[in-house]
Amino acid sequence: MHSFVLLIWLALCAAQDAREKRIANALTLGIGLLALMYLLWTGSTWMGAEAEQGGWAFLLALAFTLPGYVMGRMGAGDVKLMTALGLATDGVFVLGSFIGAAIASVVWLWLAPRVWLHMSQGLREHLRYMEPGTSKKPPFAPFVFAGVLLALYWIH
Repeated sequence: MHSFVLLIWLALCAAQDAREKRIANALTLGIGLLALMYLLWTGSTWMGAEAEQGGWAFLLALAFTLPGYVMGRMGAGDVKLMTALGLATDGVFVLGSFIGAAIASVVWLWLAPRVWLHMSQGLREHLRYMEPGTSKKPPFAPFVFAGVLLALYWIH
C-alpha cells in the first residue's frame, strides 16, 4: 500500500514535469514535510526503514542532486523531489531509483527519436518538454518515476 501511494505521488510529479517542466512545491515540499513528520512520529520512514536510514537517504539524495543543480543540469524541483523520496524510503532505494532513472533516460534518448513522430499529437503536446533534441535539460521526474518502478522491482 505504501509503495502504491509513493507511485501515485511520483506519477503526479512526473506528469507535471513532462507537461510544464516544473514540479509544484506542494508536491515536493508538501510530501517532504509529510515524510519528515511521519519519520519523526513513528521512528521509521514511509517505506518502513529506520529513521536513521531516512536521514542518510536524504543526505544521499542531496549529494546526488546538488551538483547537477549547481551546474544547471537539474532544477530545484528535482532536488526537492529526490530529498522527499529519501525521507520516505532509504539509501538503497534512493540509489536504486537514481540508477534506474539514469537507465530510463538513456533508453529514452535512444528510443524517443524513433517513436516521437509516431505518437499522437495530443500525447506529444502533453509531453512537449520530453521531445528529443529540444533541451539539454530534459524533465527529470519522469525518469525518476521509471527509476522507482525499476527499484521497486529490484529491491522489494
